Amino acid sequence: MTAPGPLRRSRRNRMIGGVMGGLAQHFGFSPNGLRIIYVIGSILSAAFPGALVYVILWLLIPLED
Repeated sequence: MTAPGPLRRSRRNRMIGGVMGGLAQHFGFSPNGLRIIYVIGSILSAAFPGALVYVILWLLIPLED
């Protein structure tokens, strides 16, 4: 088993900024499954500002080459 490469936003698995696609690729999850979990977590938790966290990740994680 090889170690995952550096965390990058995805160019192929993107709907908005490629953040969830990049995280899914890095950790070996399904991009759509991770998106669903993220949206449900954002809706159900008042303490988790999903849109703000997404924008921060979008700014911090570089785009893949």
